Amino acid sequence: MESLLPFLLFAFVASITPGPTNILVLSHSSRRGLVATLPIIFGACMTATLIVLAVGLGAGETLLQFPRVQQAMAWAGVLWLSWLAWQIFKSAPPSLGPTASQDDGLSVFGAATLQLVNPKVWMMAVAVVSVFTGDSEKTVRLLVLSLAFLLVSLPCMTVWALLGVGSARAFGSPKAFKRMNHALAFLLLVSAWLTVLV
Repeated sequence: MESLLPFLLFAFVASITPGPTNILVLSHSSRRGLVATLPIIFGACMTATLIVLAVGLGAGETLLQFPRVQQAMAWAGVLWLSWLAWQIFKSAPPSLGPTASQDDGLSVFGAATLQLVNPKVWMMAVAVVSVFTGDSEKTVRLLVLSLAFLLVSLPCMTVWALLGVGSARAFGSPKAFKRMNHALAFLLLVSAWLTVLV
C-alpha cells in the first residue's frame, strides 16, 4: 500500500498532538499511575479505531448528512469535558492521603464514550476514509488502516500517560500538584470549547 507511510504519519500526528483525551490521560496518570491508566488508553484508542471502521462502512456519510446530529455530539462532548475539567480542578494531590484514591470521573467506559461524542474523532475518521482508503479493495484497506491507527495511537497516548507519571514526580509538593491540576483543567476547557466556538 503506497498510502501506508503517509497514513502512519497522519495517525501519529493525530494521536500525539494535544487534545482532550490526551490531557485527560495525562491528568489521570499523574494521580493514579501508568498501570491504572492503561485500560483508559486502550478504551479510547479502541473506540477511535472502531469509529474509523464505522465511518468506512458508511456511518460517515450518514453523519455528514445530519449537521444537527454533529452539533448535538459537539455540545454533549463539550459539556462532559467541562465537567471532567472541574473534577481535575478540584481533585486532591495524591500525597494528601486517603482522598487521593477518589474517582476523578474518567473510566474505560468514560474514555470510550468521550470518543463517541467527540466530533473531532469522527471528522478524523472521515478524513482517513476519504483520503487513504481508495476505491479498490476498500474493505481490506479499511481493516489495515484501522489496525495501523490502533497500533500508532496506543504508544502515542501512552507517552501522554508517562508524561503524567513524570509530572507527578516532578511536582512533589501538594501546592505544585494543585497548580498543575488547575493548568490541566484550563487546557481541557480550552480544547473542549474551541471545538464549538471555532
